[in-house]
Amino acid sequence: MSYTIRAMFPAICLALILPCSQIAMAADTAPAKDAAPAETAAERAALPSRSQEDTLALERTVPKAEQQQLQAGDERFLALWKPANVDEPTGAVVIVPGADESAEWPNAVGPLRRKLPDVGWSSLSLSMPDAYDDGAFARAADAPSTDDKTGSDKDKIKDAQAKAPDPAASAEADAAAAAEQAAAQAERAEAHAEKIFARIDSAVAFAQQNKARSIVLLGHGTGAYWAARYMSERPSPAVQKLVMVTAVDTGTDTPLLLEVLPTLKVATADFVNKDRPVPRQQAQGRLDASKRVKNARFTQVTLNAIPGNSAMEQDQLFRRVRGWLEAQ
Repeated sequence: MSYTIRAMFPAICLALILPCSQIAMAADTAPAKDAAPAETAAERAALPSRSQEDTLALERTVPKAEQQQLQAGDERFLALWKPANVDEPTGAVVIVPGADESAEWPNAVGPLRRKLPDVGWSSLSLSMPDAYDDGAFARAADAPSTDDKTGSDKDKIKDAQAKAPDPAASAEADAAAAAEQAAAQAERAEAHAEKIFARIDSAVAFAQQNKARSIVLLGHGTGAYWAARYMSERPSPAVQKLVMVTAVDTGTDTPLLLEVLPTLKVATADFVNKDRPVPRQQAQGRLDASKRVKNARFTQVTLNAIPGNSAMEQDQLFRRVRGWLEAQ
């Protein structure tokens, strides 16, 4: 290569590299403006509800043979079915769990579901819908800012005081708002009750399809409230007995359990833990109310607490429930 060519070589390379660098820089910076409108914020997936989480957990842990998808209106829900382990079953027990309890709840619900088939009763434990929002905790109004204390603010306060609404009109508006809120809450409560009753309807129909000669409705906690209210508002000839375990009112729904029980026409057992003050107080009211009803088919059974031995407590409950069922 001649000296002239060697001297010109760096200049030629530089001339070739510079345009490429400018093109690359333009490519890096130009899309930044165009990319911004194209980007869309990813929508955050809604968190599963309590009942959905319970259903997913049960589908993973409970044998498939015991899982039943039942239809209640336009909803499908999971129920756990365990046929009686005898050639001629006595009947079926439909178990209604309490608020925030699953169909395999470790207290009362799960143990009874698994043990009753060994003594001739098929069991069907239901998944319950999530509790409705009763709107009890309304958002408080924002407090006015106190950062600016200028004279103009004082003028605004005076203007606001001058334009203050008439107290009578304000009271009337408040009463109308309260009535509207109460009506909306009552509507939500009624819709929630209908969801629960639809699930119990579906469970009773399933038990009948499986040739249950006798059907018992058993509720635990607030589930006992719904079981009793179902038997009061939708009495079914197929359901002959009602069992309530540690029954409590929901705290938001009416009528109260104390008002429902005198209307029942079926044999009812009320299993009460004497060491729980609030349920025990309500239980005494239920017992007193039953004494005022002629020919009431109501029995109250007291359970003893066994501290530190949950398994023995559950076995005690099972034996008492079994004994009452057999006595009927």
